[in-house]
Amino acid sequence: MIRIYCQGQHRSEGAVCQSCQTLRDYAHLRLEKCPYQEKKTTCANCPTHCYKKSMREQVKIMMRYAGPRMMLQHPWYAILHLIDGFRKPVELPHKIKTQENE
Repeated sequence: MIRIYCQGQHRSEGAVCQSCQTLRDYAHLRLEKCPYQEKKTTCANCPTHCYKKSMREQVKIMMRYAGPRMMLQHPWYAILHLIDGFRKPVELPHKIKTQENE
């Protein structure tokens, strides 16, 4: 999605521009540290907001632009993202244990 946004808004060809690369690196770092991992819903539906507010705003802008275009360029990924959006957020194991102890 970042590449779609960068090519459309920043007119980059091939590789993404530096600001979009910074956003991509930040997103990958946050996903690597996500406590939900494979059971994750989309970030918009996640109970834990791990992005800084400024980065979250950049991602929203990027997704509003690139989201509809995903259906044309990468329909399979767009469908998988929609399915992820219907997942209910799971509770983390340490939260479940805490509730059991009460």
